[in-house]
Amino acid sequence: MGRLTGKGAVVTGAGGGIGRGIAKLLASEGAGVVVNDLGTAVTGSGSDTRPAQIVVDEIVAAGGKAVAN
Repeated sequence: MGRLTGKGAVVTGAGGGIGRGIAKLLASEGAGVVVNDLGTAVTGSGSDTRPAQIVVDEIVAAGGKAVAN
């Protein structure tokens, strides 16, 4: 069991970069993670759910619990 088993976390900007790393670390310690990322361009335009879903898939493949938002 990890130190965060039974806890939940919401990580914003978790589709890449530091947010991705934090989401994966929290999941590896047992937390259920909501991976929040709008997938917008740097300018704020557009939307893409794939970055968040990719991180969720990685967490689940490693045995963790996660959902995309």
